[in-house]
Amino acid sequence: MTAVTDQDNGNSGSDGGGGKPDGEVPGRVGDGRWDDGLIARRAAAAEAPEAGEAAPRAPAAADDDVEPQVEAYVPSGGPLPPRLDALRELVGLSRARLDRDTLAEAGRVLDEAAARQRLSSRHTVIAVAGATGSGKSTLFNALAGAPISDTGLRRPTTSQPIACSWTDGAAGLLDRLAVPGRLRRRPHPGPAALDEALQGLVLVDLPDHDSAATEHRDQVDRVLALVDAVIWVVDPEKYADAALHERYLRPLAGHAEVTFVVLNQTDRLPGEAADLVLDDLRRLLDEDGIALGEHGEPGATVMSLSALTGDGVPELREMVGRFVQDRTAATRRLWADVDAAAARLRPVYVAEGRPGLGERARDEFTDRLAEAVGAAAAGQAAEREWRRNAGRACGTPWLRLWRWYENRGLPGSLDRMGQALTPPEEELTARQRVEQAVRIVADDAAYGLPGPWAQAVREAAFNGAKGLSEALDELAVKAGAPGASKRGGRTETGQGAIAGTSPGAPLGGRPAKPPRPKWWPAAVLAQVSMTLLQIFGGLWLVGQIIGVLEPGLVTPALIMLAGVVGGPLVEWSCAAAIRGPARRYGQDAERRLRDAAAGCGRARVLDPVAAELVRYREVRERYVTVTEFSTTGR
Repeated sequence: MTAVTDQDNGNSGSDGGGGKPDGEVPGRVGDGRWDDGLIARRAAAAEAPEAGEAAPRAPAAADDDVEPQVEAYVPSGGPLPPRLDALRELVGLSRARLDRDTLAEAGRVLDEAAARQRLSSRHTVIAVAGATGSGKSTLFNALAGAPISDTGLRRPTTSQPIACSWTDGAAGLLDRLAVPGRLRRRPHPGPAALDEALQGLVLVDLPDHDSAATEHRDQVDRVLALVDAVIWVVDPEKYADAALHERYLRPLAGHAEVTFVVLNQTDRLPGEAADLVLDDLRRLLDEDGIALGEHGEPGATVMSLSALTGDGVPELREMVGRFVQDRTAATRRLWADVDAAAARLRPVYVAEGRPGLGERARDEFTDRLAEAVGAAAAGQAAEREWRRNAGRACGTPWLRLWRWYENRGLPGSLDRMGQALTPPEEELTARQRVEQAVRIVADDAAYGLPGPWAQAVREAAFNGAKGLSEALDELAVKAGAPGASKRGGRTETGQGAIAGTSPGAPLGGRPAKPPRPKWWPAAVLAQVSMTLLQIFGGLWLVGQIIGVLEPGLVTPALIMLAGVVGGPLVEWSCAAAIRGPARRYGQDAERRLRDAAAGCGRARVLDPVAAELVRYREVRERYVTVTEFSTTGR
């Protein structure tokens, strides 16, 4: 079965002149006469010498290559250049975080934009696309005023793009489209060629987009990505074809301003059927998301005509002429391409809510690290140690002697607590707490972020957390945290390690006594005085008992009682006075260890995470710049 991929009208399978051979299919010129193009060129060549003018040459395929007269692209002063720059920066900043496939479309848009801006700005490249039998080649010939593109029953008739350029200087554009030199044409001398509004037009007839030949469809897809505008030609039979709407019109809905949709072959429809079909076509385009340029609003141009009879062709030619003379088609096309690329990138740049690390998340992370390193227990141990030292300094000698005797050699004594080793399961628990703290803060920071950036934040947190437990151990030892000990060349922290050394142990487990308040010497002197009173009163009583001194029990008894009562009273007063300083000392020890753990966690985890969030905000700002002036609302 012959592949059906031509662009003819489709009324009878041919474009009139059914008995003419290929290459002599008649075309309509501006004055309404039909000719085969070749006869008209010969007549024009014969008439030119009589008028004393040079005879016009038939357009050759390589005319544009001989004298290209390329005019550089002049970008508009609008927001397109900043959008392209922002997109370029966005791609550059994202290469380390996003895979190549995600950025491929944006990179292609940038490459094509740069290539288009190096070429002529006074030319507008418009492709004529359509399905098999829609009559696009007939419409192409009607616009050119000559049968340039073959039409007929044979399918496919158009196998390669054919270009018709109204002015010189389009060679670079046609090279970019890969249109062979032998398929480059100029319009037939006549009203169409001399139409001032069409000067600068480059019209390209494409193969059928529904061709059975794969290479034909590939050529259509390739050229459609490069042209400045498209005229889609549909017929009453295939205007609702799913292949057209799903593969082309719907994905290119954002390119409505550079899109013409033409309902051809209206001469086949009786009565008001053409209007009904046109209304249904508009409905389908609206469902595709294509904005229709009605009532002066920007959008796609939709109209009906008959390329075979010429009905509506002048109106289309006039619209195309205004479009060409506007000189903004290339900018509009690039603008729409940037919109489409930005829409595809939206899932990887737009976050849900306001992601980031707030003060609450940072404080909770610090609390978890402090808990893992045993900061609270270290502060309590430091407070107890301060009180013990105060008790030793301000307590009665007899009570201190009793405590020394009580604690001497006992398994649970404070002197033997420093020999206790941290149980392995408790050390493991502390390490697990550190890992849990890192995992929670990473999840908090990554919440709401697009997938690739959330993964980057988690990787930054987990990479920084490697060795965090060991670093916290070292910091605990250097900070003099109670419960920090070294064993086997490594340190241990956590609540289970609080009993590892004496309170306030620095490197090596050597005791570090708390500072002595200024009032301690006075308390010690008072305690010594009370002890001396006890001794003096006791000796006085003994002397009276053995008869060395004169009898009189009241005075020595009162002196001894004053010493006995005054000693505990001084100790009790000192105990009451040391509560505040001891508490502050413990809190200070807890704060030092907490700050050390927070600094370590900040340097290893929070700062890398914050750097990833800053990088995301930077690319997010670039993305906002790209989409700021988007006309698609996406």
